[in-house]
Amino acid sequence: MPLNLAFKALNDPTRREILELLKKRDLTAGEIVEKFNISGPSISHHLELLKRAGLIESEKQGQFVLYTLNTTMLDEIMNWIMQFNKKK
Repeated sequence: MPLNLAFKALNDPTRREILELLKKRDLTAGEIVEKFNISGPSISHHLELLKRAGLIESEKQGQFVLYTLNTTMLDEIMNWIMQFNKKK
């Protein structure tokens, strides 16, 4: 099930772009919103889906929430994909 949620989350170009941003550095929700031409609530929805899929993690820091990539889930996805590249 976690991989299903991850692939569903990765299906959206906005969510993939959020992951690209987080690849460079951890960001707050406000910093992520600044990079897009869509509403804050829409970005929050995308962040929640990425979080439920295990692709990102969040940590409250004062009044802000900092988002970071969950490389463990990304490794799991890559391992699953790479199994199809192995010769038997």
